[in-house]
Parts: sequence; C-alpha cells; structure tokens
Amino acid sequence: MKIIAVNGSPRKRWNTATLIGKAIEGAVSQGAETELVHLYDLTFQGCISCFACKAKGGKSYGRCAVEDSLTPLYARIRDADGLILGSPIYLGDMTGHMRSFLERLVFPYLVYSNDPQTLFPRRIPVALIYTMGAPEEMTKQMGYDRSFSRNEMVMQRIFGPTQSLMSYDTLQFDDYSKYVAPRFDPKAKAERRKTVFPEDGRKAFDMGVRLVRPNA
Repeated sequence: MKIIAVNGSPRKRWNTATLIGKAIEGAVSQGAETELVHLYDLTFQGCISCFACKAKGGKSYGRCAVEDSLTPLYARIRDADGLILGSPIYLGDMTGHMRSFLERLVFPYLVYSNDPQTLFPRRIPVALIYTMGAPEEMTKQMGYDRSFSRNEMVMQRIFGPTQSLMSYDTLQFDDYSKYVAPRFDPKAKAERRKTVFPEDGRKAFDMGVRLVRPNA
C-alpha cells in the first residue's frame, strides 16, 4: 500500500510537518510505503481555467493539462492508495500553495453531473491535518470550521472516506520576544506545546494507522 503525504507549509520541521510525520509513522507501522512531498520545494501555479480536463474527447480529459513540477506528483497520486494532506491555516484557510495544489488535483476529477461524481479511478482514504495559532473558540467564532467541513466534503466526494485533525493554539515562534504578538502568552503557548501538542501527534499517528486499517 502506497501513501503519499503532502506538506503545504513552508516550514519543514514545525507544527504541520511534525504532525504529518506522525501520520506517516502510523501508516508505516501498518506496513505502508510512504512518500513525503514539500509543496514549497516545487514550482507551480494554480488552475488557469483552460478546461482542457473537461473537453470532450480531449487528450487531457480527467487530467490537468498544465505541465510543471506537479505533473509527476499528480501521476503518482493517481496510483496511490491513500493521501495525507497537511497545512497551517493562513487567513482562515489552507496556505496558497496547498489551495493551488488542490485546485489542480481535484478539478480534473470533478464531473458536472450526478453520476459519476468523480473520475478518480477508485476510492482511497484521505487524512487532512491543520495547524493554527488561534485557539479553538476563536476559530469557531471566525468560521474556520466551515472551511474544514467544506474541504472534507470535497475530498470525500472526489477520493473517498476523509478524516480531519485540527491542532489549535500552536506555538508559532521559537522566541515570542522577537515578534509583535502581544495577544499571545508565550508561557502558555510553550506549556501547550509540551502537554497538548504531543496528544495531537498521537491523534495524527492514529490517523495514519486508519488510512491502512480503516477499522483500527
């Protein structure tokens, strides 16, 4: 079983990457082969609305026609048995890189009909991981949960059973004294990093396990 994980954060060793790593560990513990891709290492753009993926009889029907760094990744995803997608939350949603990646991943498989609803060749499980500096109550007040629900609904329609993990109130800086962020309590942030974030890591590990063994 092959699981592909995609990191939509510019950081390779911080909150999002850490939880993705835990999810990978969970999948590996069940015998899966895994691949990790950092989107910020690639050069690409979002959907250009060429509609080549929708053209009747077109050579790119059901596939993104744009050729760039994402092209080989999309080919590997087409053959994958599961996906792990992780992103920090910027301005209430995924990073721009992750949004652009998803535009071109999802849109070619989306069909403007009720049957079929997707051109993806089979059903595969998906894990969505989000990290954010805001506490949970603030994200609900600002409507973040609507974005999370929408993303889960789309991924479930196009690919298969989708699970989501939200890691709230994460540590954003190594040293808060260097940045203008008086809203946050550095000591409370550091304590949460020690006590709550490891539990989020365990949840991510369990997500990885369930990608391989859905009933675990």
